[in-house]
Amino acid sequence: MFQGDRSGSIDTEINQRTRRTLALILAGGRGSRLKALTDWHSKPAIPFAGKFRIIDFTLSNCINSGIRRIGVLTQYKAHSLIQHVQRGWGFLRGEFNEFVELLPAQQRTTGENWYKGTADAVFQNLDIIHAHDPEFVLVLAGDHVYKMDYGRMLAAHVARGADVTVGCLEVPVADATSFGVMAVDDEDVVIEFEEKPENPKSIPGRPGIALASMGIYIFNAQFLYDHLAKDADLTESAHDFGKDVIPSLVGRYKVVAHRFQDSCVVEEDKEPYWRDVGTVDAYWEANIDLTTVTPALNLYDTDWPIWTYQAQLPPAKFVFDADNRRGMAVDSMVSGGCVVSGATVRRSMLFSNVRVNSYSVVEDSVLLPDVDVSRHCRLHRCVVDSGCHIPAGLVVGEDPEEDARRFYRTDKGITLITQSMLDALE
Repeated sequence: MFQGDRSGSIDTEINQRTRRTLALILAGGRGSRLKALTDWHSKPAIPFAGKFRIIDFTLSNCINSGIRRIGVLTQYKAHSLIQHVQRGWGFLRGEFNEFVELLPAQQRTTGENWYKGTADAVFQNLDIIHAHDPEFVLVLAGDHVYKMDYGRMLAAHVARGADVTVGCLEVPVADATSFGVMAVDDEDVVIEFEEKPENPKSIPGRPGIALASMGIYIFNAQFLYDHLAKDADLTESAHDFGKDVIPSLVGRYKVVAHRFQDSCVVEEDKEPYWRDVGTVDAYWEANIDLTTVTPALNLYDTDWPIWTYQAQLPPAKFVFDADNRRGMAVDSMVSGGCVVSGATVRRSMLFSNVRVNSYSVVEDSVLLPDVDVSRHCRLHRCVVDSGCHIPAGLVVGEDPEEDARRFYRTDKGITLITQSMLDALE
């Protein structure tokens, strides 16, 4: 399952270090590239893979890695995220100094500001972090989908004697403008770091490939405190890890790159899986891939499970078996509480409590929780937001101009449907 082997002594050392680590998950961002999907929810709270939320993958990585002291920093429209964490992640025991704490923006510092950047979000909670007295602070993004053993990264951080370790992966140069891009020496010490460059540099000898930051950082705790305080005093700073803090440390302190393939959790015959599902196209693609015979992401791995809150729902149900009215789903994932009543579902992801009624056809689509598709509808290459009621006879995915007029249609031909868009049709 892991890219490398573990011995008992290594496991013991990693377990000791993870217990001395505090993880901080930055979950306050909107994710505006997801368009109307994030009008009322932050990106980490968006449903993914039938029954999960995006943040569940980062939280599960922490738990599975043995890191059980976790703070979740929230800001933008955080109600659904807070509700989800409270319901699904309250199983840790405070008696054993295990917890998932919610750290909403509270204007805790003298400036009484909301979180101004990722570094400022951590800085505003320094009194809480101090109280937990960690030796290491692991800073994570809460809006990516991947499986990673942070204990491996922590072991490498200690072994290298690093002040900061930055998780990184290789991406096409064309995509690197959305990342922090770094250059490293022969020992993977970071010698350059530029946040979201217009013209990213390729890895030497690897034209077209850049080394990108994953937004994962391990700091020695006191080192973090000192440099957050310095950054807070800089009026010209955006108070962001990628834009300000990390570049200011490169060349002055030991900033080490940690490659994702060294600690990812993946089967031996598969490529490491990491996805930023931050656009409608990427979100659709990642969900639809899970409906294939052998998806890139294995959700059935009992050695590295993904945890979540799940309502107690009845099993999915498929009813009617006439030639012109057969309830069926093929090459699809169908969650609890769903009813496919005399309709056909192909190559689609149905989240909880979706109902697809008679004579309708849903193909290559992602239907979020509580969607109700009326009779005689045809939906092709759609993402349908939570709670939508699709009116009888609606056809989407066959006329690009009509789809773009009524809904949001991407350049790749994926149509996003929300209830407010449907209401505007009346």
